[in-house]
Amino acid sequence: MKSLLCLLALAGAAPLAAQSGVDTSGAGVLIEQALNRSEVMQNLQHLGDVIGPRLSGSPAMRRANDWTAERFRTYGLSATLEPYAFGVPWERGSASLRLTVPFSRAIDAHSWAWTEGTGGKTLAGPVVLTDLTTPESLAVYRDKVKGAWVLPRAPYPVWNPDGPQMTGEDSTRLLDQLRLRSLATADTSAAAVAARRQFNVDLPYILKAAGALGTLVDGAKEHGLMTMSGSPKRVSPLPNLVISNEDYALLARLIAAGTTPRLEGRVENRLGKKPVQQWNTVAEIRGTELPGQAVILGAHLDSWDLGTGVTDNGTGSMVVLDAARAIAQSGLKPKRTIRFVLFSGEEQGLLGSAAYAEAHAATADSIQAVLVLDNGTGAITGQALQGRKDLEALWRELLVPVATLDADSVRDANKMGTDHLSFLPYGVPGFNFDQLRRGYNHTHHSQSDTYDKAVAGDLKQATAVMAVTAYELANLPELLPRDPRAR
Repeated sequence: MKSLLCLLALAGAAPLAAQSGVDTSGAGVLIEQALNRSEVMQNLQHLGDVIGPRLSGSPAMRRANDWTAERFRTYGLSATLEPYAFGVPWERGSASLRLTVPFSRAIDAHSWAWTEGTGGKTLAGPVVLTDLTTPESLAVYRDKVKGAWVLPRAPYPVWNPDGPQMTGEDSTRLLDQLRLRSLATADTSAAAVAARRQFNVDLPYILKAAGALGTLVDGAKEHGLMTMSGSPKRVSPLPNLVISNEDYALLARLIAAGTTPRLEGRVENRLGKKPVQQWNTVAEIRGTELPGQAVILGAHLDSWDLGTGVTDNGTGSMVVLDAARAIAQSGLKPKRTIRFVLFSGEEQGLLGSAAYAEAHAATADSIQAVLVLDNGTGAITGQALQGRKDLEALWRELLVPVATLDADSVRDANKMGTDHLSFLPYGVPGFNFDQLRRGYNHTHHSQSDTYDKAVAGDLKQATAVMAVTAYELANLPELLPRDPRAR
């Protein structure tokens, strides 16, 4: 009897994967399609080199929506564009910035998105270094910004990767600087986060009222690389220009040494007044047995516009497109619908995926899972569980067929900052695959985000992993349990 009880206890403790009925029978043909019949690179080159950067609200973004919908149809899928309310459009204009004191030199500068220009004027004035991270620190510097170009905080600590090897002392110093920068966001309570968000919305209006000429953003990368962001949710009436970390640090050093640098800048931007729609491209392969239930493969199609938006996130979008091709042309028939969604508005705050999740909230319980790819051109290494430890054994089994592609890592981690997050509040299991970095910290949001950085073999591998796991999830006997932490 004791032995029988032990056996029953062991059976009851069997991992979910052992009871899951994962169907791996289609993996071989999908991997063959992804690796040997790939169209991911030719699609990626057209998206990056011909359509180009895809700023949400721009004509290029709509061209990308239309082109991807047509590509899905070419592969035999149904496809449509789903609209949502985006916010006011913004069009980047020319920007010029020049250091005039202590010497004269042009400074490469780009407008932060959804910020105003200089109204046709060239604005000249001194540079002031401040700390505008909190309302309390703003109060210290508010009277010092009138007639000045403002550095809102100390330079970001950047280490020269081609310089001497970092010592322990160097590492400690950089970590201390990063810790100091993070103090302002240490409180992660809902009230504190909401207060910071409102302060950031209000700050440019406060600075404009105080007479500031404009603000400067630290590019925070090495070798002159820039970064870019902005949103119609945070429109700024004040010019705001991104400059390289090298130039930002130069201005800060001059001030620290007792020399006040002076700048003159002119910016031409066009900020819309009326809200506009944007669209998500949605395609699907209809399920044969449970068509009302769906697995979603997703990536964001929009990009920033300093480069051509290839690794962020043309690569993810074209992998999703090629996964659709691989499944459709494999001859396999999934039991559940597999839906492919290329979101817009991700770079402005997950606007497209949030709108999609809200619009489909009534059917959220019929979504098996959402799988997103959005960390560059690198091969998939495995899956981060996003707090769903209960699905760890399942994910290990899902990844068995792609273990030979080095994609079988499963870790207890939360991935932030991309479209799977929009589905979590509805209880939908949502995941963003882990990937090799492949220089993503350099290309991310920078002028270096171009086609030459794409790695063909990695993208074919990622296509295989997404296609295989989507098909397996579509064929599971049951829907995955909802996240009990959801609202």
